[in-house]
Amino acid sequence: MSLDAIKQVTQKEQDSQDRKAEAAAAAKRAIADAQRDGKARLQEVRAQAERQVRELLVQAEEKAARHTDEVLEAKRTDCGVLRKKAEGRLDEAASLIVRRVVNS
Repeated sequence: MSLDAIKQVTQKEQDSQDRKAEAAAAAKRAIADAQRDGKARLQEVRAQAERQVRELLVQAEEKAARHTDEVLEAKRTDCGVLRKKAEGRLDEAASLIVRRVVNS
């Protein structure tokens, strides 16, 4: 083999190794970029999910407060009706007690 052929083969081998090294470096950069972008996207999604959870909790608390108010108002109404019925029967109950005490 001539000296020029050996130099060409050596040069080709060196070029091949250089391209491999460049390809490996590019692959590492691509992986690092993808990991960085993935982490950033994950943080965005987590922040969005946390906002949604907070909003849902606020909505649930508001709904629960409205429901509580509705139930309390209904029970107040029920108590008022029962009180009026009881007050209407108060005289009758007092008369019954007096009769029993007197007849004993």
